Amino acid sequence: MLDWLPENISLEGKEVDFFFYISYYLTNVAFILVAITMVAFLIIYRQKPGQKAKYTHGNNTLEIIWTVVPTVILLVFVLMTQASWAKLKYTPPANPDIRVEVIGKQFNWVIVYPGPDKKFGTADDLKLDNQLNVPVNKQVLITLKGEDVIHSFFIPAVRLKQDILPGKKTPFWFTPIKTGKYEMPCAELCGVGHSGMKGELIVHTEESYQKWLKTAWSKKEEKS
Repeated sequence: MLDWLPENISLEGKEVDFFFYISYYLTNVAFILVAITMVAFLIIYRQKPGQKAKYTHGNNTLEIIWTVVPTVILLVFVLMTQASWAKLKYTPPANPDIRVEVIGKQFNWVIVYPGPDKKFGTADDLKLDNQLNVPVNKQVLITLKGEDVIHSFFIPAVRLKQDILPGKKTPFWFTPIKTGKYEMPCAELCGVGHSGMKGELIVHTEESYQKWLKTAWSKKEEKS
């Protein structure tokens, strides 16, 4: 609907977009109504020759209405989003297809894949700088970690962003539904090199992902 938004390429992003459009149109309607009212008041209550200004108390009923109605709309919207935010932010998947660690530090992303032992923090881990490779249509669970200051892991194309706090592990998950290459910047001012802290999400086909895995591990073994 809004061409200036980056294309959504995740299953979870569909829900985020749905609620974004609701809030977008609600705020636009509110803005238009307020703007029309302001223009009408400027015309109706403009200065007129021979007419003195007078105090108008207002209308209590109208004031109650324009206070209660937005409040009710806001409460309904909040209740509508609760289940979605719980699913997107508070309940990590128990059995994801892919597990990865992303470490934020000044000024790059360190992407860590577990080795054959399926454990992080061991000698057989595969580490890459600023490149996250995942297969399409597979659920990806990322454990976010920070080494220095606060960073914010952001993938606009999947509609998700998560702050990274030093010393704390934070889950982040999504399911890509389209192959391609997508921007993966830091969205929190983290120092003089913040603007250059950019990574790349590469979503492969299953065949391409398996080929990438084989090549990546071969290169690691050669370096070892």
